[in-house]
Amino acid sequence: MRRQNWFGGGSSCLLLATVAFLALLNPTNGAAVMSVDLGSEWMKIGVVSPGVPMEIALNKESKRKTPTTIAFRNGDRLIGEDAQTLGVRFPANNYGYLIDLLGKTVDHPMVQLYRKRFPYYDIIEDPTRKTVVFKNGDEQYTIEELIAQLLQVAKGYAEDSTGQSITECVIVVPGFFGQAERQALVSAAKLANLKVLQLINDYTAVGLNYGIFRRKEFNETAQYFVFYDMGAYKTTASVISYQLVKDKATKEILPVVQVLGVGYDRTLGGLEMQVRLRDYLGQQFNKMGKTKTDVFTNPRAMAKLFKEAGRLKNVLSANTEHYAQIEGLLDEQDFRLLVTRDQFEELCKDLFARITAPIDRALSLSGLTLDIVNQVVLFGGNTRVPKVQEILKAHIKQELAKNLNADEAACMGAVYRAADLATGFKVKKFVVKDAVLFPIQVAFAREGESGQSRLVRRTLFGAMNAYPQKKVITFNKHTDDFDFAVDYADLESVVGKAEIENLGSLNLTKVSLTKVAKKANAHKADNVESKGIKAHFMLDDSGLFSLANVELVFEKTVVEEDESTLQKLGNTISKLFSGDSKEDATTEGDKEAEKTSSEEKSNDATKAENSTLSGDSEAAKNKTEKPKIVTIKEEIPSRVEVLYISPLEGSQYEASIKKIKALNDIEESKKRRETALNALESFVIDAQVKLDEEEYSSCATQEEADSIRKHCSEVSEWLYEDGSDADAETYEKKLDELQTAANVVYARHWEHKERPEALSALKKMIEGADGFLDKARNFTKEGNPEKDVFTQVEIDTLERVIKETIEWEKVEVAEQKKIARNQPVRLTVKDITDKMALLDREVKYLVNKLKLWRPKVKPTPPPKVEKNTSKEEEQNTEEIVAEEEQVIEETPKQSEEEASEEPNVDEIKPSKTEESSEDDQHTEL
Repeated sequence: MRRQNWFGGGSSCLLLATVAFLALLNPTNGAAVMSVDLGSEWMKIGVVSPGVPMEIALNKESKRKTPTTIAFRNGDRLIGEDAQTLGVRFPANNYGYLIDLLGKTVDHPMVQLYRKRFPYYDIIEDPTRKTVVFKNGDEQYTIEELIAQLLQVAKGYAEDSTGQSITECVIVVPGFFGQAERQALVSAAKLANLKVLQLINDYTAVGLNYGIFRRKEFNETAQYFVFYDMGAYKTTASVISYQLVKDKATKEILPVVQVLGVGYDRTLGGLEMQVRLRDYLGQQFNKMGKTKTDVFTNPRAMAKLFKEAGRLKNVLSANTEHYAQIEGLLDEQDFRLLVTRDQFEELCKDLFARITAPIDRALSLSGLTLDIVNQVVLFGGNTRVPKVQEILKAHIKQELAKNLNADEAACMGAVYRAADLATGFKVKKFVVKDAVLFPIQVAFAREGESGQSRLVRRTLFGAMNAYPQKKVITFNKHTDDFDFAVDYADLESVVGKAEIENLGSLNLTKVSLTKVAKKANAHKADNVESKGIKAHFMLDDSGLFSLANVELVFEKTVVEEDESTLQKLGNTISKLFSGDSKEDATTEGDKEAEKTSSEEKSNDATKAENSTLSGDSEAAKNKTEKPKIVTIKEEIPSRVEVLYISPLEGSQYEASIKKIKALNDIEESKKRRETALNALESFVIDAQVKLDEEEYSSCATQEEADSIRKHCSEVSEWLYEDGSDADAETYEKKLDELQTAANVVYARHWEHKERPEALSALKKMIEGADGFLDKARNFTKEGNPEKDVFTQVEIDTLERVIKETIEWEKVEVAEQKKIARNQPVRLTVKDITDKMALLDREVKYLVNKLKLWRPKVKPTPPPKVEKNTSKEEEQNTEEIVAEEEQVIEETPKQSEEEASEEPNVDEIKPSKTEESSEDDQHTEL
């Protein structure tokens, strides 16, 4: 806002400014939502808020992605790049690549691989849940707690970006995450005080992002794409179709993105390449014999090698050779080695042989071939490796599409989905259909004809079935309490035999049903037939499986009598003569009938009754029985026992909440101290500099200037001696004392600086009010009897206020000029704005009265008997009236320049303006 606008609109503008300021102090809860692409190495945060398009939230370093690394040292918590820096010196205190440890027990193959890659971590088992716990001295952190803290940081960046509180999010996850991993991530988000709108698979998010910007290219014919992703930890290929489909409910033609096939390799990624390069560099350093210490036994040296291997891998993507260089790698010995791209590729030779397998499996599951695929689209940071692109191009025998932002595609697709799911946003509908990667079945025991029980399996959600969806399974042979299990099924044909072990527990839940016999016996009857026990299951859009409810269903046959046509006729006649008819239509014939004697009425009634009884007797023979089926549902109590990993709940959840809160409190206290210290140091320096400037020093007396300089010197010396370790409260108190001494001078300086603009605004308002007064005189009874809008008292009041304001301004300005700049101010900006508010109120009162005024309706004159006016006189009369109306309704119009600078002048209307348009004549003077 330009400074002249601050005062140009009088009190109304000041009111708006006050409201805006209060809004900053007390922000309202907006509808902003976010997405988090929580990768193994990096996390990206997408945000969308009302009126602001989708965008990536920047972190505190103003970067678009943040390392998913968290470190603890001496009570301090560091996240992102700060944690990475600390991790080189203290690798055991720095935790990264955490997402892949979610929902896994300590003995899981992926946890064992993690230990092999990073041997310096102290990993122990959670005694209750058997999950991974990092031990750091006396402190212990579960995977959910560490992930929750990363999500809290993401939440903070999103809120800083939007300026609003955020509580809802969509999180991007690897498509091969099972029930255990997904449930653990939801628990972590809950610890971070975030509501998960959806867990969206990474390839689904990318497919949605690709589609929303190309929706005009799709039609009723399906188009097929393969999305190939190689990230830090894993590689995924997905076959996705785009097609316009008519929605059955709304009849709209909507674009649909559907996942048809998925293939993956959970250990093929940039991390494995980096680890191999790290080990190669370590071996070469040992061969140099610079020290007798084995580099693989020193965690700090291994952390340095790992960091250099990551840099070297990226450089070799664009160069054929590069030097690896580390100063003081071990025992103060430097390391320098030339590494070629060929050497790097030889180290990863077996990895490159696995590159095409995910594509082949995805195509196999989709039932499609490469010849009908439109494009193979790359995303993920490690698809930039030249060897990867070379192998893929040779395999698919076509050019690779690189028209996606490899880093941000998934995050942007997820934030679009977040806006679609959240309230307060309206987005163009894009239907998303994901695919079941791991089939789910129900297994239960059934007694056979021989009396022996056998295990029966029924598939609920088959491989590549679209979800979200609901399924119902009926148990029609069970009459007593029983159990059934829910498991993964037929995995070998979907993911391969070698991958099954990496899924962890294949048993998901055990469901126990009770009171089955009791519920069934309560409804036993000849007309009741049992339809079995129906269990309702759901796979929601996050890929989370759940048992909705279990119910016992009966069909009860109810017999209803159906009256024959003759019976209905007899009843109608009976009601007619007994006076029970609901109809009340009186005719002329009815009126004549009322004149008959009471005896005739009685005889007629008797005859009618005999006739009715005869009809009833005959109709009874014509009655038919019509059966009706009524469905009865009884809910069966069920207990669900999770078999893969116990969920984080109860006392363990509460303990995690307290631990994270304690860490947050420490960090908030640290931030408060740093902020207070910086503010105090800045104020000391700023005050000393300002007192050396004439603009400020002229506003202070010698005593005031000396006192401020003395305070600054004392605080400065204290900061560099005893005050270096003070707490935030002490710094804030010192700052308050300094501000109290200096603000008197600063306030005078502000008054002298702002007064000219405030006086200029006052003069403009006086001119506008004076012009309004000139026009308003014509709208009084004395000035124009037909338009007596204002009374003479009102006109006189406004004239008096204008004169008083002019006189006050002259006197106060003259008196203020007599006072030195370092003396107390006589004419303050507040005094000026108060006068403006008084004048503005008087003018607005009259303007509002004019808007509400309506001319009095003149009575219609009686028709004239004689009309002596000639045509010429009549024409002259009409012209005079028109001219008078033109003069009366002539209105000034404010120029665009004045309107932009003075928001309220459109109601005051200065005199020197252009004529208004006819559309404005009813609201303006």
